[in-house]
Parts: sequence; C-alpha cells; structure tokens
Amino acid sequence: MASRLNPYISFAGNARQAMEFYARVFGGNLALNTFGQMGDQDSPEADKIMHGMLETTHGFTIMGADTPPGMAHHPGDNISVSLSGDDGAELRGYWEKLTEGGTISVPLEKQMWGDEFGLCVDQFGINWMVNITQPAS
Repeated sequence: MASRLNPYISFAGNARQAMEFYARVFGGNLALNTFGQMGDQDSPEADKIMHGMLETTHGFTIMGADTPPGMAHHPGDNISVSLSGDDGAELRGYWEKLTEGGTISVPLEKQMWGDEFGLCVDQFGINWMVNITQPAS
C-alpha cells in the first residue's frame, strides 16, 4: 500500500452519524470499529467509534472517531492530518521531521490494534497522526 494523507476528524460522541452522513454524500465503503471491539465491551463508550474510515470510488478518504473520555473536544480544532501506510521507513522519516520543534502527544510505537501509531503537534500547531500498518500474521 502506498502512503496516504487524509483528514482525520474527532467528534463529540456522534462519529457514527457523521461518518454515515459522509458515506451518503460521497458514496464508497464505510468501515466502523467501536471501542468495545478493541477492549472492554461493558464500558459506557463500548458503542462509540474508535476508528472509522470512508473510502470512495473517487479516491477520497475521510477518517474519524469519537473523542475518547478524558480528552478535550474543541469544534474547529478537531481535525488532524493522518499519514498512513505500510512503508515503515518512509513514515518514520516523516514522523522524525514533523516532531522537530513540535510536541509528541503519543509516541510512535506499537498499539493494541497491532500497528505502530503516534500523535504529534508540529511546530506550527498542526495535529498529525502517523499509522504504520503491520503485515498480517
């Protein structure tokens, strides 16, 4: 898979409705994963969206999720730029450059879903997410 760059939108509890709306607007394939699918089925957030991705036939990709408990949600500041793919060397290189003079929120390391993932804010205040897909075992 080639690396891709796309918007990643954080929602205040209505990610499912928003992502389904965008699917109606743009068409394409929508995949939604809940917090419950990735952990505690009994948590109050079990049905909230941990990660959603809409891929359209026109090449658009929109990703989004509900803001996890304990994290602030600020409408207008709730969009990040996502870099993702399976070329670890390329994506780690982008990460190193993006974090120069910036702030690392989540270190780029293996996560519970199996991929390497990190969050940072660059020196200009732009939120970045980097996800390196790991080969299927």
